[in-house]
Amino acid sequence: MGTVREIMHPGADCVRTSETAADAARLMARLAVGALPICGKDDRIKGMVTDRDIVIKVVAEGRDAGTFPAGDLNQQEAVTIGADDTTDEAMRVMNEHRIRRLPVIDGERLVGMLTVADMARTMPEPRVGELVESLSEA
Repeated sequence: MGTVREIMHPGADCVRTSETAADAARLMARLAVGALPICGKDDRIKGMVTDRDIVIKVVAEGRDAGTFPAGDLNQQEAVTIGADDTTDEAMRVMNEHRIRRLPVIDGERLVGMLTVADMARTMPEPRVGELVESLSEA
């Protein structure tokens, strides 16, 4: 059992609440990711946005992605994990909330992202199987 800091992707980009859905989509494309934290002017995480959120809430509704505020794409309050929390705690949080990506914070500052793939590379197979099974039910 290690810490989240040991296996996370360090550094993480945010889409700002003041930016647009199109800005979020471009950032996702540039980074080759499917989800981003949404950060406010205070650099604190306000929520998460996925590529699916943009499709469902903006494109499918016929809204203009160039003017739709990224801050309005929040799924809900962001679930986060502390950088010095254990990987067991991260697995519990992912299972409980049925999420595949966790923003990692140190204090209140975003310092990285933890994904199911990160967990799969470091956890024993049976534990990873439990996590994947839990996420498949979501």
